[in-house]
Amino acid sequence: MIRIDIPGAVLLEIEHFVIDFSGTLSVDGVLIPRVKEELNELAERLHIHVLTSDTFGKAREELEGIKCTVKILDGDDHMGQKERYVLSLGAKRVTALGNGNNDARMLKAAGIGIAVCLKEGCSVEALTSAKILVRSPIDAIALLLNPKRLIATLRI
Repeated sequence: MIRIDIPGAVLLEIEHFVIDFSGTLSVDGVLIPRVKEELNELAERLHIHVLTSDTFGKAREELEGIKCTVKILDGDDHMGQKERYVLSLGAKRVTALGNGNNDARMLKAAGIGIAVCLKEGCSVEALTSAKILVRSPIDAIALLLNPKRLIATLRI
């Protein structure tokens, strides 16, 4: 668990990191360099969950060796499935990371929603649903590994 006291805002006790895969942890279905090592370091403190529509069909293979739960979404309403997953974990105890339209409700529901903008871009819906925008998943993981960075960004 990571405990973060945001001055003027809220005390957060984060237990889960819920992450989209395509366009968030990967580009064209290939995991971004250093993500595996960084996520495994973070897994010492948080439960890692990767939720994905698996656009490129490579998620399980690319995430092999990472201490995480992988959920390949099925059917329709991936936006709703992601939001419900976050709610089932206790939304206030979740930090979520994503970039697409189908991540927007997940980002909004989470205690901390982080949008990322890689080569796929970041949808306006995801951006306006998040509390923070980062340039890479490595930057998002670093925020959790160094919580004072979150305090600096989110304090009121």
